[in-house]
Amino acid sequence: MITKRISTEAILEKLQAKRAAKKPIMIASAGSGLVAKILEESGVDCINTFSGARLRANGMGTMSMMWPILDSNHQTLTYTREDIMPALKGQSFVCACLNANDPLRDMRMVLNDCLAMGVNSVSNIGPSISYVDKDSEIFNVLTSAGITLQNEIDMLKLAREEMGMVTIGLTFTKDDALELVEGARPHIFCYHAGTTKGGRTGYDNGVTIAETARETEDVYQAIRKIDPNIILVGHGAAMETPEDAQYMLDHTSGDGFWTGSSTERLPIERAVTAAAAEFTSLTFNS
Repeated sequence: MITKRISTEAILEKLQAKRAAKKPIMIASAGSGLVAKILEESGVDCINTFSGARLRANGMGTMSMMWPILDSNHQTLTYTREDIMPALKGQSFVCACLNANDPLRDMRMVLNDCLAMGVNSVSNIGPSISYVDKDSEIFNVLTSAGITLQNEIDMLKLAREEMGMVTIGLTFTKDDALELVEGARPHIFCYHAGTTKGGRTGYDNGVTIAETARETEDVYQAIRKIDPNIILVGHGAAMETPEDAQYMLDHTSGDGFWTGSSTERLPIERAVTAAAAEFTSLTFNS
């Protein structure tokens, strides 16, 4: 097996061509090689890998990656190298979502590891301090310990400016979005409106798709004042189904969307449940 390398120039050229043709850009998470293979065959532009997706594939919730039960970057790099890259043919590019606040690693070395395995794109969501509510005690404790959004900005900036990688920034709040885009100038920015609802481990905070679209568009407009050329995609909250994603395309000025559970956990839950139910309902002839 020889992994096909996709250059930064080729990635950006394809994305800009889709943008110019008014075709939605699609990013999707994969926690296993099988899901990654199917996503690529379906025409997904970018497949992202992160410890949360791997945990979802094991039946846990995405947010379980927030607890100190695993080495997030180790998980991401290992399964990306062993499960994801061998499954792909090079039609989709892979973005590794990294923990830029890793106290055990020099992030330059982590980025070099990504490049060595054929991953030419990174994001800051593996996990991000932007997940944590700013008015919480845990946020104060984390930031006082040196776990900051600035470390994520520095990692994205290093990846783009010095290492020539495609960068995808992501935050959960408007203030964090403006700070990250101003400081890191990522090629792509994703506004994460909240954990995707639905299924066994989803979370529904009551926000509607209309509210998700309005909040996302407000962030888009603010970001475009900083960088008019940035590629913008939306993710999460009430965007669960293809109809929801279409609503987002119709009611925001974004360039596409990012799916996680919607094209990974939820379809697997439904398909396996239905297939298993058919088999378990079988009987012997009397």
